[in-house]
Formats: sequence, structure tokens, C-alpha cells
Amino acid sequence: MLALACGLASCSGAPERTTFDLTAPANIGPVSGLRAQLVVNEPTTVQALDSDRILVREGGALSYLRDAQWADRLPKLFQARLIQTFENASRLGRVGRPGDRIVPDLALNTDIRSFGIETETSQAVVEVTVRIISDRSGKVAAARGFVARVPVASISGPAAAQALDAALSQVLRDIVRWGGRG
Repeated sequence: MLALACGLASCSGAPERTTFDLTAPANIGPVSGLRAQLVVNEPTTVQALDSDRILVREGGALSYLRDAQWADRLPKLFQARLIQTFENASRLGRVGRPGDRIVPDLALNTDIRSFGIETETSQAVVEVTVRIISDRSGKVAAARGFVARVPVASISGPAAAQALDAALSQVLRDIVRWGGRG
């Protein structure tokens, strides 16, 4: 029975996808000494980006790369890499997710506006808005948008993932430098 199930699973005809991860930049550059405790909330985004699929925008049409996927849902992966980038900068009192048992001074809310390949410009585009919220008052302490565009060699899984990772690294560095300034 097990052999039959294994045989059927391999003959299902579903295309296999290569899984790609995103990285957190290790070299952040100069960041001021903000010693606040920060909670990084999971980003909000539109349904098309709330997925593990790599998005391709061709004109007004959206599609996904057939043979490629992210290691997790994009918002969760983005959150993990943003936290890791803050940790790599070593300039905060403590950083974590909601529920990590820290008493935050600030909350970081992000909205992923764009994260995909634009075929018309052959670019990987990452666009994110960020709001720093005072945990005590609930007021927005600061807000800003970040965008990075990186040329993509081809509309394929490896090339798309590499270009999107490079664009994300630029955005993450910029967010941490800006957010760490106090």
C-alpha cells in the first residue's frame, strides 16, 4: 500500500517548485544607539503577496513563477528577516515578535506594497511602508516608505529570487538605519 501511495504521489503531474529563502544583511553600516525594546508585527499586504509564491507583474496582469516558491509565506519571511537584520545591527535593547515575552517601547508596523518582478522593466521591485508606533500612547512616532529596484537577469526562479533578495537587503538596511536612529 505504501509503495502504491509513493508511486501515485510522484506521478501526480504537479510541477515541482524550487524553494528559495531570503537573507538578512549582516553588514548594516552605521546605526545610532537606540536602546528601545521593539516588537516587529507581521506585515500586512494584499492577497496576491500573502503567499509563498514569487509574483510576476506583466503590465496589469499578475502571475506567479511556476517553478519557484519562497520558504514560507512572504509576510512571515519578511518579518523574520527584518528582526534578524535589527539583531545583526546589535543596536536595540531587544527585538522580537508579539508574544516573545518582551515589554516593548515601540512597535514596528509594515505594509508590503510591492514584492515581485516587473517584466516591462526587467526589475525586481520591493516597496514597503513602515510605521513606528509608541507602545505606551499608540501614536505614530515616525513613518516612511522604502523602495528598491534591482535588475533581474531573466524571469526564472533563481534569477528572480536572487534579484528580489538583493532588493530586500537594500530595503532592510534602510529600515534598520532609519528605525535605529531613535
